[in-house]
Amino acid sequence: MKGKVFILEDDASICGLVRVALEMNGLEFKAYSTLKSFIAALGEEQPDVALLDIMLPDGSGLDALKFIKEKYPEVSCIMLSALSKEEDKVNGLNMGADDYVAKPFSVLELTARVNARLRGKQKQAVLTVDGIALNTETFVCKMDGKEIVLNRKEYELLKYFMENHGKVLSREKILAEIWGYDAGETRTLDNHVARLRKLGVKIETVFGVGYKL
Repeated sequence: MKGKVFILEDDASICGLVRVALEMNGLEFKAYSTLKSFIAALGEEQPDVALLDIMLPDGSGLDALKFIKEKYPEVSCIMLSALSKEEDKVNGLNMGADDYVAKPFSVLELTARVNARLRGKQKQAVLTVDGIALNTETFVCKMDGKEIVLNRKEYELLKYFMENHGKVLSREKILAEIWGYDAGETRTLDNHVARLRKLGVKIETVFGVGYKL
C-alpha cells in the first residue's frame, strides 16, 4: 500500500522507530519536531496521514490538528500522546482527530491504524495537492475546504494536473489527453488554464513547453 505520512514528534527515538516500521511497509515518511516546521511543510505538500504528538516544545499537536482540519480536511490525523485520560482522548476526537493512540504504543498497531486510514482514502479516491481535494467518485472539488464548481473539461484538466503534480506537461500531451487532438494554435487549453488560475489553482507556465502544477 502506498501513501505519505508526516509525523509531528519531538522525541527522536520514537520518530526513528515509526520511520522504520512505516518505510518497511512501503510508505513515504517525513518527521518534524516543532509545530512551526510542520506547518511550514504543509504549505509545500500534504500527507495522506498525519501523526501528531500533543506536547511539543513550541505548542500543541492540537493546534496542528485544528490547522489541518481547517485547511486540509482530507488529511487523516492520528493523535499520539502520553495524555491517556479519557477526557484527553475525547477532546482530540471532538476537535476532528480520526484516531488516538496512547503512549507507549506498539509500532505494529500504529502501522495497522495508518494502513486502515490509507485503505479508507483509496475507497474515497480523493486526490489532494496544495489545499485542493478532488474526489474522483463524486466529482466534488474543494479548495481550502470550500467547494468550487468546475465544468467537465475543467475537472478533467485539473485531475490530470493533480495526477502529474510537479511534472512539466507539454501542450500537445495535455490536448491529446483531455481533448483527444492537437489543437495547434487554438486557445482552448490556455482559456481553461486561465479559468483554473482564477479559482486559485497554482499552474505555472513553462515557456516553449507547456504547463506544470
